[in-house]
Amino acid sequence: MSSLKKIYICSKCDAQFPKWSGRCLGCGAWSTLSEQVISSNQTKTPNKLSLNKNNLINFSDIKNQTIPRLKTQITELDSVLGGGIVSGSLILLGGEPGIGKSTLALQIIKNLAGQKLNILYISGEESPDQIKLRADRLNWQDENLNLLQETKLEQIIAAIEELDCDLIVIDSIQTIYSEEIAGEPGNITQIRACSVKLLETAKKTKTSVIITGHVTKDGAVAGPKTLEHLVDVVIYLEGDRFHDLRILRSVKNRFGSTNEIGLFEMTATGLKEVTNPSSAFFDQSTANQAGTALSCFIEGSRPFLTEVQALATTTIFGYPQRKVSGYDLNRLQMLTAVIGKRTNLNLTNKDIHLNIVGGYKTKETALDLAVVSAIISSTKNIALNSKTIYIGEVGLGGEVRPVSQMEKRLREAEKLSFTSAVIPKLKTKPATKLLLIEISNISELKI
Repeated sequence: MSSLKKIYICSKCDAQFPKWSGRCLGCGAWSTLSEQVISSNQTKTPNKLSLNKNNLINFSDIKNQTIPRLKTQITELDSVLGGGIVSGSLILLGGEPGIGKSTLALQIIKNLAGQKLNILYISGEESPDQIKLRADRLNWQDENLNLLQETKLEQIIAAIEELDCDLIVIDSIQTIYSEEIAGEPGNITQIRACSVKLLETAKKTKTSVIITGHVTKDGAVAGPKTLEHLVDVVIYLEGDRFHDLRILRSVKNRFGSTNEIGLFEMTATGLKEVTNPSSAFFDQSTANQAGTALSCFIEGSRPFLTEVQALATTTIFGYPQRKVSGYDLNRLQMLTAVIGKRTNLNLTNKDIHLNIVGGYKTKETALDLAVVSAIISSTKNIALNSKTIYIGEVGLGGEVRPVSQMEKRLREAEKLSFTSAVIPKLKTKPATKLLLIEISNISELKI
């Protein structure tokens, strides 16, 4: 026996509610709930299905195959992707507006077009004249690039199937819509449905598809977060508008590791690869100042030398301030308490400001010893040795603990002409030419 039931559905996010309200509790939009009548059959039982044995595969019958990849000739990008763009994959390139997503996408097209590959660029945001201006900024003149200004998904899929392209770039997914789906372009339902159909088309035609997506202030892809589980690869272009450094980070990769990052510098002629990553976070000219300590953090499988700056000044308020840039504020407060307890250095009347040079943000505990050394150096106004690197995790008892991949960090410091390293006591001595100063507690620091 069937019955009718009224529900209210949001036209923007498809959330369902039993009662009408002026504001959708799912997405926060106003006046988007509309009434719909649905029928429910309480006596209906689902049909019993039988197993389709043709879908069963014996694991031993699966043969190893080499995955074909498109080499973009951008070393940093190929490393993040695991060796290049896999044929038939759907890649999401996310980032804040203006961070350089379209520039990176056009540079990928430029390099692959030089390999005589068939590429289609679909723009839903910019006019052909705007794209031509960006191409001129990249010093690229190519007549083989096909440009399609289209936002209707059905037309895009028809173009993919007819043109037999090697790579499709869609900029951006928020502007694409399907006539089969209700709702405006950019809402959750439209983005999810369009992404699913693009994934099916990519697998069927063996065409690689790159879609760009804007990231909100909260750090999520604008609209849904559900895109991440739909696509094959998720990479984010991160950076600060006030710094030229851009970091390409892999969040998900079905064809490779997610531990790799790529470093780029935004220039007038596009994104330029950073061949010496440590140079982006390390400036030898300021290393002789009091309150400056040098350390090394690991991002993925790559070591980066960085400069930690601390400034300790007498507070003019009743409560001392703790400010950070690029570091965890809670960890700074903990380390400050450890310094006061284990070294008898009074910091209760000191404002402490901490900065990781280069605009990079990290929470790695390997920088703890450098942070402690920089704070003590600034408080005592004594400069540290500019040829010494500080690596180690600091515990609540003031003990200095070992960190992972110590030999790789010391090798990077040795490459940049450092002479000594203050590290925790290790069971196995790393192979290095550096003078190793092993300590077990921060009270042993000679500053």
